[in-house]
Amino acid sequence: MQDNVLRKGINPRTRQQQLQDLIEFKGISHYEEPGEGNHTALPCPGELLVEEHHSNYGEPWAGGRDVFEFIAESVHLSPDSRVLEIGCGTLRVGLHFIRYLNPEHYHCLERDELSLMAAFRYELPSQGLLYKRPLIVRGEDMDFSRFGSGVVYDLIYASAVFLHMPDKLVWVGLERLANKLKPYEGRIFVSHNIKFCSRLGGEECTKRLTSLGLEYVAKHTHDSLLFNHYEIWFEFRRSKA
Repeated sequence: MQDNVLRKGINPRTRQQQLQDLIEFKGISHYEEPGEGNHTALPCPGELLVEEHHSNYGEPWAGGRDVFEFIAESVHLSPDSRVLEIGCGTLRVGLHFIRYLNPEHYHCLERDELSLMAAFRYELPSQGLLYKRPLIVRGEDMDFSRFGSGVVYDLIYASAVFLHMPDKLVWVGLERLANKLKPYEGRIFVSHNIKFCSRLGGEECTKRLTSLGLEYVAKHTHDSLLFNHYEIWFEFRRSKA
């Protein structure tokens, strides 16, 4: 078997070089007179066109589908399910949920303005997913009121989000979400760790979850064969109707 050799592709330039082309020439291909004024300006910043936002977060962009498939299989997701993601970033995982779910069935609360720009001005249009009409709202205070009072979710998940938040704010969020989760069948999935819970101690954590009508279900170790990488996920459900 021959060794893999790095070969030059159609555009063997770095993202930074491509970005400089965009800035200097107003596009990868530039126009000479007299036709230089007869074209449409770029609809989004050059940084998005060279996909710099794919490197904004720690996990590989291509691993988004792997996470989607793991969670979707775990909760027996269907296109008619309703999903809320807390902290969808640039839609590394969210794109796959949006593509799979029926229109308007994907919601997200995201705090970062640049990530929202990448989602709305590049990812959704380039993937042909605007017609799915996902509801993505900017916010960092765990305020879910803008998603409507009557919505009930089959799945609520947070990937590497709660570990960056104060414990008190996580509990505020869980309190607000408890009644928005479908009783018994609905699931909350949280990745990496649940220190907001374990720092209280096992018995105290259980009491607090119970007071919200929630209960811990299981810990999952997901083996991502694509990247030789393990992910830990914690599963909760609503235990009261």
